[in-house]
Amino acid sequence: MISQLEKEITFRYLKTRKKNGFINVISIFSFIGISLGVAVLIVVMSVMNGFRSELINKIVGFNAHVTVNSYSINSKKKDLNNKELINLSSKILITNDSHGILLSKNNATGILFRGYDLANFKKLSVVNNSKFQGNKNLSNKGISIGRELSLDLNLDIGDKITILSPKGIETLIGMIPKQEVYEVKSIFNSGLYEFDKNVAFLNIKDLENLFESNDSNRSLEIYLKNPEKIDSAKKKIETIFKNNIIYTWADMNQSLFSALKVERNVMFIILSLIIIVAAFNIISGLTILVSNKTRDIAILKSIGVTNSSIKKIFFLIGLLIGTFATFFGIILGILVSINIEKIREIISTLFNVKLFPEEIYFLSNLPSEINIESIVIISLCSIVISTFVSIYPAVKASKLDTIKSLKYE
Repeated sequence: MISQLEKEITFRYLKTRKKNGFINVISIFSFIGISLGVAVLIVVMSVMNGFRSELINKIVGFNAHVTVNSYSINSKKKDLNNKELINLSSKILITNDSHGILLSKNNATGILFRGYDLANFKKLSVVNNSKFQGNKNLSNKGISIGRELSLDLNLDIGDKITILSPKGIETLIGMIPKQEVYEVKSIFNSGLYEFDKNVAFLNIKDLENLFESNDSNRSLEIYLKNPEKIDSAKKKIETIFKNNIIYTWADMNQSLFSALKVERNVMFIILSLIIIVAAFNIISGLTILVSNKTRDIAILKSIGVTNSSIKKIFFLIGLLIGTFATFFGIILGILVSINIEKIREIISTLFNVKLFPEEIYFLSNLPSEINIESIVIISLCSIVISTFVSIYPAVKASKLDTIKSLKYE
């Protein structure tokens, strides 16, 4: 327990006094340093969390959350009515895909073709966003291409293109590749360059006819109600489709998200050094305070104040500086995180610099997602560091010799 006397002495030493001006300057810099360290950590973690969430939204907006390969609708139709699968999923689509060559005028490029029926195509997120152009009915001999592909091949809605299949047709002069002409019905924009450039949609019957595929090669695309909990969902789906190959959006982008996780952890460690450096200023300030208050400490001891109380007083001074600085840093960090996009716009306008260019990051705004768990961890780390560095000066103050202190003072 902390007595009233200990509280009064603690707050008295925290107040600014002219003859202790240098000590107060150190305390102020310690406070500012810890606050800025906490604020910067919260802002960086919020931006990285926001970037990760935006990236996940874009990836899972184009790809299924879970894909079941080699799915035959005729043999596995009963699995679609599984109660657990229905509870997990928001929508389930059947698709088929194959690689081929797209020919347009003097240009040719190899891309991935995905096939959907009319109803399932309309359920795709990329079809229902505001950037989608054209007809949502993916009719026979119609194709939907990405924005980047349309720019590369100089294509627009209504243009004719030829798709070359690796499957051959036997003729009098030998085997020639199978090819058919399609009309561009729509242009989609997923926001991800690689998808918009290398993927196109066909009617599933057209795709299977052109590439000589069948329903045994089809895949099941499962979109989850909660794609963040992908690991637990995958385990449940594996019990339903025991004889099929199952992979998730996390499996397909494992290296990318592992790199993001490592980068976030490294940034946390590096930026934590700001707090550590600032916290060591507390040691300097308290050590100087102890030296300047040698006579006061000796007088307190001579009137009966125990070593334990002296230790508490100086320990509380360091702890209060660290704690208040941490809470101030939390408020500052949250405010900056909430207004990070406005700050980016102001800096870009003032210095005529393009921060966070869309063509590189594929995001029009600087994302930010405040995570309570991250804030709690940062706060605890800051307070623990402040607590740790306050121990040495407090112990030193309690060990001062009363007689020697009064003699030399």
